[in-house]
Amino acid sequence: MEYNLSRKLIAEFVGTFMLVLMGTGSAIGAALIVHQYIPSGAIGALGGFTEWLAVSWGFGITAAVVIYAIGKISGGHINPAVTIGLLVTKNISLKDGIAYIIVQFIGAIVASLSLFIIFGDPGVIIGHLGANAPAAGVSSIQAIFAEAIGTFLLVLVVMGVAVDKKADSGVYGIAIGLAIGISLTFLGPLTGGCINPARGFSPMLIAYLAGGPNLLGTYPIFLIGPIVGGIVAALLYSYIGKPNEE
Repeated sequence: MEYNLSRKLIAEFVGTFMLVLMGTGSAIGAALIVHQYIPSGAIGALGGFTEWLAVSWGFGITAAVVIYAIGKISGGHINPAVTIGLLVTKNISLKDGIAYIIVQFIGAIVASLSLFIIFGDPGVIIGHLGANAPAAGVSSIQAIFAEAIGTFLLVLVVMGVAVDKKADSGVYGIAIGLAIGISLTFLGPLTGGCINPARGFSPMLIAYLAGGPNLLGTYPIFLIGPIVGGIVAALLYSYIGKPNEE
């Protein structure tokens, strides 16, 4: 069953909105909890990996349920890095791909605006609306490389379980959610865990406009890394996933 582009775009808007709302909302909540006990502390200060697990799997579980809900309509990309990977491997048209990416950014921005309304100034000043930033001692090159690897895993899984027609369609949502969860668990202490250019941009923008810190200078990390990792994964799977011609 085929859906027209307008329905696909609504699905991508809603899916990206929910992913960013629940995922970065989990990060804001974790930051506020830490602040109650350690005013100068960041996520990880209380239980180390415990807080990162909560945030990472907030994203992963949300992605899984959203993909099951809208995947049959739009494919459930909810991430410009995924869309770009599918674009370079000709699994989506240029017209649809550009439209998907625009709508994904809009959905993410609306989600960050919603979180500002929900959490108010503490969400901006303390939680930075869930914005990413490299950890102390992590260089931009290290952060880009780490983000590329995390996104590589995500897009490789997308190609293998959702794009490949030989895959079992019943497991794609949970497989992609697990890939996101484990990638962000790995990346959290390094970059805050992004692997999604729309998710990376929206909290930086809204937090800055709302009077929070200006983290936009670090955004190239969360644009370049995910796009490169996604393209490499998509191209690799297109090669290894093609069976020998009889």
